[in-house]
Amino acid sequence: MEKKVLTQEELQEVKNLQVENNNLISQFGELEVVIQNLSLRKEELITKLKELKDREVKIGQTLQDKYGDGNIDIETGEFISK
Repeated sequence: MEKKVLTQEELQEVKNLQVENNNLISQFGELEVVIQNLSLRKEELITKLKELKDREVKIGQTLQDKYGDGNIDIETGEFISK
């Protein structure tokens, strides 16, 4: 079997491709870590939003039980009956 050798240019091109491929793999890995962190942050924010909505419903019910149906002027604290 005859042994054949690549030219320096061909060998360098193959090496360059391998380096670029490794860089892309590394970048994809870094991107995946960012995606996972964002996903965790999103879950935390969804939990906080649910807690906020629960508090909103609770205070709304408490105020309705105390004052009846109406609206609150947030600036003055005045309750306006319906």
